[in-house]
Amino acid sequence: MTSALLSVDNLKIVFRTNDIYTNAVNGLTFHIEEGETLAIVGESGSGKSVSALACLGLLADNAIISGSITWNSQTNLNKKETDFSKIRGTEAGIIFQEPMTSLNPLHTIEKQIGEAIRLQGKYDRLALRKRVLELLDRVGISDAERRLSSYPHELSGGQRQRVMIAMALANRPKLLIADEPTTALDVTIEAQIVDLLLDLQRELGMAMLFISHDLGLVRQLARRVIVMKEGDIIEQGDKQQIFDSPASDYTRSLVEAELKTKKDELIGVKKTILEARDVTVKFPIRKGLLRRTADYIIAVKSANFQLHTGESLGIVGESGSGKSTLARALTKLVPHEGSIFCDGEKITNSSSKLLKPYRRKVQIVFQDPFGSLSPRLPIGQIIAEGPKAHGHKDNPTLHQKVSEVLKEVGLEPDTQVRYPHEFSGGQRQRIAIARALILNPKIIIFDEPTSALDVTVQRQIVELLLKLQGRHEFSYIFISHDISLIGMVCHSIMIMKDGEIVEKDTAQNILRKPSHVYTQSLIEAASRK
Repeated sequence: MTSALLSVDNLKIVFRTNDIYTNAVNGLTFHIEEGETLAIVGESGSGKSVSALACLGLLADNAIISGSITWNSQTNLNKKETDFSKIRGTEAGIIFQEPMTSLNPLHTIEKQIGEAIRLQGKYDRLALRKRVLELLDRVGISDAERRLSSYPHELSGGQRQRVMIAMALANRPKLLIADEPTTALDVTIEAQIVDLLLDLQRELGMAMLFISHDLGLVRQLARRVIVMKEGDIIEQGDKQQIFDSPASDYTRSLVEAELKTKKDELIGVKKTILEARDVTVKFPIRKGLLRRTADYIIAVKSANFQLHTGESLGIVGESGSGKSTLARALTKLVPHEGSIFCDGEKITNSSSKLLKPYRRKVQIVFQDPFGSLSPRLPIGQIIAEGPKAHGHKDNPTLHQKVSEVLKEVGLEPDTQVRYPHEFSGGQRQRIAIARALILNPKIIIFDEPTSALDVTVQRQIVELLLKLQGRHEFSYIFISHDISLIGMVCHSIMIMKDGEIVEKDTAQNILRKPSHVYTQSLIEAASRK
């Protein structure tokens, strides 16, 4: 007979900011038994992630928590003085939604994974390295030994997420809390991670609390499902009942939600607004006591393409293919070889001051919104930073402009006083989009802009972007590992693998008649989901 590993009874979470109280969770009750998988689903801001963090004592000091959290039927964790360190690691591991903010930027991957292992047992240096390599290999990090000396910023978003998974699994926990564990992963690696989690669950008898907005993954993994909205439980029950016969209209809307968009066709000859010629990005590999450059990792190799006015260009590829690095090269955020032209003018300046006119024209929305938002500023000031940098004075007009752009991305204007950590991952992504939109740029580069969003909000954001493009003839570069999404929102598609562009054509031709074997494998993986 199984017993409850984790029991949560009437959990309530309220955040206090400047004497303003915000309800995040309103009486959540659930239990997880040995070996089972319970999924919590819902839109961004529904309370999924904060509930999981509360179970391990990881909420900020401004969180007011009531109710009961009981581990293994004996350890009650609802008191502030509880020592959660006895629970974290061996009893419960957690995979965070945003790996860049969870990994130490000053330590190598080997040191960070090794530290998680050393805290729970004694290993000599060789045994520790062997275990770290084993974990990296198991979560799909290619050339694992070479990556041991890498720092988080040298990895792609998907690779950082896999490092987080390795750390969570390092000590074979009885319960794994997976908070959007495949958000940053392409469809092929996502399938590998899902298979890995299922294999580990069978091997270790591990229970899992799976938090996601991806109902396809929930259907594959979970036995029971809880549906949340605005901190409340809408319904809960067996997976089959939730998906086949949902009791509430809200659950039905989630199950039936589909991304149905129609991009405007490009008519006539369009002006080239952005062009890349032989853009190459190399990162040095440093070795020895003096950290001399021994070799280079070529992240992007001789990229050539054009972007036209009013065009949406999709860049697709697996994690580590060079998509995000190319985006940073186009915005002059990383050194590169080759040339970039905007409106026919070669962009050669390297100083921030001289690049200011170019950066007003070309904005970027990063894959990891929390890492790109200052934790010390309220979001109103964060969004207003761009206009201020370009000469706009801080006055009621600017405040109104911030309010308007917040409404456009689906957030209330009165949230301006709140800080990034008080928002869900999806809400933070919308804040990042608002920060780019407020400057009215000619080009916006979106680096996985919907990866952290649930299906309903994803549809809203994509429809918003298409509507703005039709109104203002903006051009977009849309980076994603979801080729089916790219096919719906982009006119043209480039496929990248190992830093090279292996195929580029119209979206219609790519999806119907892909010529490269790699493109064919991406389309096949997407169709299975």
